[in-house]
Amino acid sequence: MRIKTALILCAGFGSRLNPVTQDIPKPLLKLKNITMLERCINLIIKLGVKKIFLNTFYLEEKITEFLSEKKFPIKIQIIKDGDQILNTGGGILKMINSSSEKDFLIFNPDTLWDERYVSEILKIQDYYFSNKLDNLLLLVKKKLSFDERLSGDFDLKNNLITKDKQDFIFIGCQILNKNLFQGFQVQNFSISEIWNILIKKNNLNGIESLNKFYHLTDLKIFNKLRDL
Repeated sequence: MRIKTALILCAGFGSRLNPVTQDIPKPLLKLKNITMLERCINLIIKLGVKKIFLNTFYLEEKITEFLSEKKFPIKIQIIKDGDQILNTGGGILKMINSSSEKDFLIFNPDTLWDERYVSEILKIQDYYFSNKLDNLLLLVKKKLSFDERLSGDFDLKNNLITKDKQDFIFIGCQILNKNLFQGFQVQNFSISEIWNILIKKNNLNGIESLNKFYHLTDLKIFNKLRDL
């Protein structure tokens, strides 16, 4: 089985990248003349996904204009957060409420996505469906992070995620089932609230990425990545 719909989280302020994000939303920052958002969309196309939902809030008109000009060969629908930013959990919930699908690939566009991830993400889809899961996160060991300052989020043993040692970093790709959001409303909340519930149930699942992890953490890292 393959997931048909992907979500991209594009609503954030990108405040750690000021002053460059005062006029440009973080997903539209360029590395080697390609925006972070375009890298993410190109990966999703290579995965064979049929549709993208993308949420916006900060400088949303810039993202709308960019998508209109690029004319990507995939259906992309913008879902605006609204009058207030919804954070990751609220943003995801509003997007999945606009779809009849049950399982979604979800991306943060501040990871430097490229074709290296195609096989890994196809692998996590196979693992997700063959094990009849409702969640799966892609993690990487801290030693593979380009930004050596990043602290770990989780521990990973036998594909189960805990917070024991926190030697792994969530790299911004996950699969979630719509049923996980039962009881939640479209408002400002972090997806980590759902992760924490799953951890308490010993039911947050992960797979290890073996790729070097490049993440647009802040202005210092942005400048270093531009020099690569």
